[in-house]
Amino acid sequence: MSAERILRSGLAEIGLELDSGTQQKLLAYLALMRKWNRTYNLTAISDENEMVIHHVLDSLAVLPHLWSGKWLDVGCGAGVPGAILAIARPGWRFTLLDSNSKKTSFVQQAAIELGLSNVAVYTGRVEDWDTSDRFDGIISRAFADLRKFTQLTEHLLAEEGRWVAMKGKLEDELPQRLKVVGRIPIHVPGLNAVRSLVIAAKIRE
Repeated sequence: MSAERILRSGLAEIGLELDSGTQQKLLAYLALMRKWNRTYNLTAISDENEMVIHHVLDSLAVLPHLWSGKWLDVGCGAGVPGAILAIARPGWRFTLLDSNSKKTSFVQQAAIELGLSNVAVYTGRVEDWDTSDRFDGIISRAFADLRKFTQLTEHLLAEEGRWVAMKGKLEDELPQRLKVVGRIPIHVPGLNAVRSLVIAAKIRE
């Protein structure tokens, strides 16, 4: 099955409607990733069909549980999930941050080539990032455990914002001063692995 058909079938299974132009842009992003991967080792996955499943569908499967606004992807790597979500939701704003300059260079170039005007990219450690920006959602995939993830990014979360951690199996992590408002099993079409989503918020005094 072609990558295009795997993407189309996966979107239908998730129940997510994206027009053909958006689907082509997602595949174009993967094509750039594969091109850069030959030199920069962005991802261990090199097969295009597997990349559709492990990078695109894995990212898009969480989209029905997200909300519009300003988003920060911490430890964005090669732009997963941040750039994928930005392509699917051009009306939302995404800031992608990673300490690996090779990976952020790729994301920046891909955003330019694909015209992703809703994407900003920063290189550095999140705990050292001094910015006045506050985000409605902060998301990560395999960045750290929930306790560390929330501690390192708390200074960047808007008052009404929430954290979203993409996980494997559901965990019982419950950081102090925070409440878990959602533990959601996630089905990723074509992926034979457990996926889940943990959504957390600050406890109001």
